[in-house]
Amino acid sequence: EKGYETGEHAPGLKLGGCGAYKAAHHIIKTHAKVWHSYNTTWRREQRGMVGISLTSGWGEPVDPHSQTDRDAAERYIQFHLGWFANPIYRGDYPEVMKNYVGKKSAQQGLGTSRLPTFSVQEKTYIKGTSDFLGIGHFTTRYVLQKNFPFLQVSSYHTDHDLAELVDPNWPAPGPKWLYSVPWGFRRLLNFIKTQYGNPLIYVTENGVSETVQCPQLCDEWRIQYLKGYINEILKALNDGVNVKGYTAWSLLDKFEWNKGFSERFGLYHIDFKNKNKPRYPKASVDYYKKIISANGFPNPREVMS
Repeated sequence: EKGYETGEHAPGLKLGGCGAYKAAHHIIKTHAKVWHSYNTTWRREQRGMVGISLTSGWGEPVDPHSQTDRDAAERYIQFHLGWFANPIYRGDYPEVMKNYVGKKSAQQGLGTSRLPTFSVQEKTYIKGTSDFLGIGHFTTRYVLQKNFPFLQVSSYHTDHDLAELVDPNWPAPGPKWLYSVPWGFRRLLNFIKTQYGNPLIYVTENGVSETVQCPQLCDEWRIQYLKGYINEILKALNDGVNVKGYTAWSLLDKFEWNKGFSERFGLYHIDFKNKNKPRYPKASVDYYKKIISANGFPNPREVMS
């Protein structure tokens, strides 16, 4: 979407309302081809697994008693996660995506939908091509219905007729988009369980960045973020969600898309101005080490001897 819709990321194309859908269509078909290639050639010998990693926030209806807000929240998740997961786990794009993009395309006088279609053979070929689902998750939005006039320039962002809100009380230690909302993760994981037949899940990305350098490497907010989100994964495990592994994002400060080195997700601080790029552990390192060694939260009453 940022590479083919807004042009913020490489390859920097602004193909409003079409480019992102075409790029995604190719990614899904290519993914299926790779999975089938591994399945027929290497699986018997190597016994490995091939999956896909998808990043998605969670969309919560502003008013859970309002059907229009619930529908908007459903569209949020289907236009993000479902866009890729639905073809792989259920054989086609989500119905709501097909309906909304098709309806908007017709209003714009287009003969066909801007959302490409899979042939019957392609649907069969794509369905089931994931041995696990990798999930990247960072934040949550409140969602409500918002109608965009169809005369506007076509855009992925206006296709789903919704507005995203945040609670100003949610902690936001880093960039404007990343609010700490741990409870959204449990809801996302349970959505995956019910929508896609409880697949094997690996959390491939989950973390928080800072845009200012933290003094004395004291990233207390990152500790609180990790604590909150890992706790919600443990609750999801109790719900019966099949989460097998977790990866905090990320080990080191690194190059972050169009933000360069200014946005730091790392447990380790990197001094980019020094030619040797020395690494310094932030406070979160010690905390995360304890979680790893305990394979869960350490007992706060336990006294270290």
